[in-house]
Formats: sequence, C-alpha cells, structure tokens
Amino acid sequence: MRTSQRGLSLIKSFEGLRLQAYQDAVGVWTIGYGTTRGVKAGMAITKEQAERMLMDDVQRFEPEIERLVKVQLNRNQWDALMSFTYNLGSSNLESSTLRRLLNAGDYAGAAEQFSRWNKAGGKVLSGLVRRRAAERDLFLESA
Repeated sequence: MRTSQRGLSLIKSFEGLRLQAYQDAVGVWTIGYGTTRGVKAGMAITKEQAERMLMDDVQRFEPEIERLVKVQLNRNQWDALMSFTYNLGSSNLESSTLRRLLNAGDYAGAAEQFSRWNKAGGKVLSGLVRRRAAERDLFLESA
C-alpha cells in the first residue's frame, strides 16, 4: 500500500517544515519535514528538496511496514502507522506491543498503544501526545 495525501499531510503537520538543520528534542540533526538521514549542522535546503526528502523517507518506510505488519490494513490504519513509523523508525515499530497486538488481530488493543509513545529523552512532550492521539484517531476511523 502507498501512503495517501492525508497520511503525508498528517506527517507534515506534526513535523513542521524547517529549511535549516536543527537539533531535535534528543539532539538529532534534522531538516525539512523531520528528515534525519545525512543531515549535518549548517545544512540548508529548499522547500522542493524538503518535499523530495519526505517522499524518499516515506518510500523507504513503506516496505518496512509491509514486512512488519502481517494483517490487512485499511487506508487510515496504514497512514496512521506510517506517521508513527516516520517519527519513531521501523525498529521501534518492530519491537512494539502495538505491532504484536496488531499482528494478533487485536486492532483495538493496538490502537490503545499509540499513546504510550509520547516521550523523547525520557520526557513526555505535548507535541508527541497530540501526534499519538491524532494517529490513534485516524487508525480507528473507518476507511
């Protein structure tokens, strides 16, 4: 499955757009819409480059979600998982109770796991609380 425009918009709304490299809440160099691969201090990009980086990252995560999730997903469930994975990485999805419950067919139980992923550097961040709530709501929405 491919990530929809709604899924991309969700990612963009929480990542925001930064054309200058910055360090995120845990000190990782980040640019564009939350891209971290290959980012260095002092880097600057255009909006077009940020869009391309976003799509490259999404296309890198899509096969990972397909590999890790063994149950059928509707469009909204896919997009919610993409936002989650984009933010946290596929290794966190792989090791999560969310994925274990989902693959066991417990969609409702999986949805309740989103809110547990609200910390960065050991601290609850209000932006992550809001993001996980939005992902959960999208995951539970009928497609």
